[in-house]
Amino acid sequence: MSTENEGTAVPPAPSAPPVPVETPASVKSAAPVGAAPSASAPGQGFGEPPTHQGFAQHAPGAAEAGWPPPPPATPAYADGGGAGAEWGSSYQQPAPKPKAGRGGLVAAILVAALVAGGVGGGIGYTLAKDNDGSSGSTTVSASDSGGSVKRDAGTVAGVAAKALPSTVTIEAQSSSGEGGTGTGFVFDKQGHIVTNNHVVAEAVDGGKLTATFPDGKKYNAEVVGHAQGYDVAVIKLKSAPSNLQPLTLGDSDKVAVGDSTIAIGAPFGLSNTVTTGIISAKNRPVASSDGSSSSKASYMSALQTDASINPGNSGGPLLDAQGSVIGINSAIQSSSSGGLGSSGQSGSIGLGFAIPINQAKYVAQELIKTGKPVYPMIGASVSLEEGTGGAKITEQGASGSDAITPNGPAAKAGLKPGDVITKLDDMVIDSGPTLIGEIWTHRPGATVKLTYTRDGKARTTDVTLGERVGDS
Repeated sequence: MSTENEGTAVPPAPSAPPVPVETPASVKSAAPVGAAPSASAPGQGFGEPPTHQGFAQHAPGAAEAGWPPPPPATPAYADGGGAGAEWGSSYQQPAPKPKAGRGGLVAAILVAALVAGGVGGGIGYTLAKDNDGSSGSTTVSASDSGGSVKRDAGTVAGVAAKALPSTVTIEAQSSSGEGGTGTGFVFDKQGHIVTNNHVVAEAVDGGKLTATFPDGKKYNAEVVGHAQGYDVAVIKLKSAPSNLQPLTLGDSDKVAVGDSTIAIGAPFGLSNTVTTGIISAKNRPVASSDGSSSSKASYMSALQTDASINPGNSGGPLLDAQGSVIGINSAIQSSSSGGLGSSGQSGSIGLGFAIPINQAKYVAQELIKTGKPVYPMIGASVSLEEGTGGAKITEQGASGSDAITPNGPAAKAGLKPGDVITKLDDMVIDSGPTLIGEIWTHRPGATVKLTYTRDGKARTTDVTLGERVGDS
């Protein structure tokens, strides 16, 4: 499915620094860190704006299952990109950048709400004062309230208090002044921050990048490495503080549908926002991009959550009930291109998608080590069209090249043009994008069993995945 990325056209961050987050005295500092897909996967979007694709030979309507194919027809990022949609649905343009007056509108609404609340409070106080002692009713006051309440580590408040100091709001700006906001989290004590590629894409070539912590401290940063296909990026703080507390990384393979989730991010520029939900599905095939001609699509076998995720949440951590990172919030399914304040940005409808942390951790470590992503591949071009009953190997690759790479993994396994791959190990494959996303959950050198049909007969073969370094 294709989706909408949150990173596109994100409203400017508030001019005032974020309000410092006070950690309850009872909560200690953060610990150091590091489904089967449905036959038709819903679309979604990324937190901010880029596009990725599977590594493939770029033939029209086809993609090599090892290299990013052309962007999907209906892209969208969770950071404010165009509206999301399922594969096969009509393409929608990325959301336009918000007008300068939008912040004023929001402020006016907030002020109106406060004024109304003040009036209501005044009336309520007057009535209570006038009736004091005239009735036989009594009130009971809580012995503890507000900051004096002890919040256990396993509660949402406890998890948020521990995780918030290790999350940052990222502002990326290109040399021409274009940019947006997103989120990231502390990966290690050396100052590396993990986020989405589309969050920092604007700052890759000579742009400006900053990361602001909840206490208001802002640091300049630089891009260490980025992977368009995975939609993962690593940045590093300049003059990083010595007291960084990396978030603990969980095991996304052990996540179950129904598990509680907590998402942290900066939706619509509102830094340090915490939302909750559950894992509503696993292994959801997702393809997202911002729809621009220069971008590539991203593919993932995602964790699906109903925790509220909106433009600006991209790159932020998706936590489990213990506060461990199980995914990176990256995309949302959107019903339309409309948004808050008529900005054209889509909002949450309860279908958010996160890159599983087991995959993201591997990608981040490769980016820190070499600065370049490494992708597994089978060396075959597959169709990106619906209705093929699986991932169909095309008759011809990009620019008239071979659909099957000579002496590549697919060729050695006996695969031929026209074969339709229907399963990878026990995972059902319903399309080319689904195959790419599932292959990318593995590492180069891994052996997988492919089930395919040829001349109406089902066959199986083992394929040892090859590798490709870099996005181009």
